[in-house]
Formats: sequence, structure tokens, C-alpha cells
Amino acid sequence: MALVRMPLSPPVSRRALKHTRSIKVEAFARDDGLWDIDAQITDIKTRVVTLASGSRDAGEPIHDLKLRLTIDLAFNVVAAEAVSDAVPYPGFCDTIGPAYQSLVGLNLLKGFRHELKGRVAGIAGCSHLTELAQILPTAAIQAFAGDVIDTRDGDSANQHEKPFQLDRCHALRTDGVAVAQYYPRWSIKVADPSQSS
Repeated sequence: MALVRMPLSPPVSRRALKHTRSIKVEAFARDDGLWDIDAQITDIKTRVVTLASGSRDAGEPIHDLKLRLTIDLAFNVVAAEAVSDAVPYPGFCDTIGPAYQSLVGLNLLKGFRHELKGRVAGIAGCSHLTELAQILPTAAIQAFAGDVIDTRDGDSANQHEKPFQLDRCHALRTDGVAVAQYYPRWSIKVADPSQSS
């Protein structure tokens, strides 16, 4: 099947790059059966920036923050670690890392984002690390897909449960065309409202 690309529309005006925020997430299967989900967020300006704490050269990170959640196969957080290698207020921003150990015991698929806000939002955490943590549930699902979570077509004889990814987004709704095409065993035919009497 050919890959269909859908680029953003061309800019309507000339533009100059001023800021780049990069987010990177990597997942590692560990020898002990656990998984490490490592996430990093960086903010870089294309010009010298003067902050209250001093200036930063163009290309020098204003933020370079890392968060690692160690999870088990049921998505339970068993360890958490946060570090801040570049921050706007050294000696202050970079002291919040231990607060993220409060995420231990949470489950990435069961109210994680709500609990996250309750534990490390506002002055209880770093806004950038907390924002980064919010994307880790779906990143962990992607990491587990096809390895820990069976995401194959449900027509196989040994598949007795609906594939994990169904009914988790608009494309893979069980009453939709994609499921009818790729997961026919799990397709639900929706009654046509015009046919009801």
C-alpha cells in the first residue's frame, strides 16, 4: 500500500524560524521484564535570549529536561526519575526532579493524566516536565503494540479478545469502515437510521 502524505499547506507569508521545541520519546524493553519510557523536551531559540538569570546564546537550550518512567506490562509506574540539564533558573528549576517520584504507583491507562495534575501541577512540579509526562500513556501503548499488546487482525483463530486498539480513536471505531476492512471479525454493523420505521 502506498503511503499517502498530507503536508501542511504552504506558508502564506515569508517566515523566519525563532524557536524550536523538540520532544523525543524512546521505549526500552529491559532484561528484568520492565520497560523504561524515556522522554526529553528541549527549547532552543535562534537568537541570543536575555533571561533574568543571564543570557543564552542562539542554539543553546533554554530547556533540556528528561523524564523516565519505568513501567510493568500492565502499565503500572514502578519507578520515576526526572532531571533538568538546561533550565532558565539554575539552582531552582533543576531541583524539582524528586517530585516526579510521586508518579510511582499510577497506571498510565487508568486516570494517569488526572492524577498527574493532582501530584505535580503548578508549584508542585515543573510545567514542562508535567506537560511531557502527559504524552507518555500513548507513547507506551505504541511501544507495546505488536510486542506486548496483540494488535493483529482479530480473524486469527487464537484471538478471543478484541484487539487493544479498536474503539480508541475515530479511525478504528468498530462501527467504521477501517475496522470492517482490516478487522472484520470485530466490525459492528450500525443500523441505518433512514431504515427505521
